[in-house]
Amino acid sequence: MANIDFQLMLITDTAATTAATATARPITEAVEEALKAGVKAVQIREKAMSTQELTALAMELRQITKHFGALLFINDRVDVALCAEADGVQLTGTSIPIDAVRRLAGDKLLIGKSTHSLDEAFDARKKGADYILLGPIYETPSKAKYGEPIGPEVILKVKHRVKLPVFAVGGIKPHNVKEVMEFGADGIAVISGILSSDNIADVTEKYLELLR
Repeated sequence: MANIDFQLMLITDTAATTAATATARPITEAVEEALKAGVKAVQIREKAMSTQELTALAMELRQITKHFGALLFINDRVDVALCAEADGVQLTGTSIPIDAVRRLAGDKLLIGKSTHSLDEAFDARKKGADYILLGPIYETPSKAKYGEPIGPEVILKVKHRVKLPVFAVGGIKPHNVKEVMEFGADGIAVISGILSSDNIADVTEKYLELLR
């Protein structure tokens, strides 16, 4: 099983980022640009894609991430993660249970769980998650359906009780990276902050510099 040795996870969301930028480009091209700039973990989160489309994208990005020595995670779809030989799967509140993923994948996949509160994060740890995505920390359109932002203070509480790597997600921009890290986050997960940029390489490098 791969190690969780990254601080920045890039999450793809073609529908959201295409609407937010006037210079939309193929997702593989955008991800490769971020990888060249130093990203070491990519999560494919493409809710609107068919299984066939998602699998094809996962297979292509698997080869690209391998070339750059980066990890690949698939949101929700354990079957696609196994088919593409991804490094991990990101489970949501409606995904199959963590123990079922363990039975299916054994030690082939890292298991992340998307959580929105201290209680959810603690439950994920009890059930065997390898790491936590916690948010939305700040206001962001991509996480609006999960309710009001929970704020960075929750990170410290989760880290104290959960004892797992915690990645802050939701509205993470360069100006608030320092704040979430000061509250104990092990890293951040970013969608539009990178993929909606007109200069993906520059903004990726800026995030990574702030995380060092």
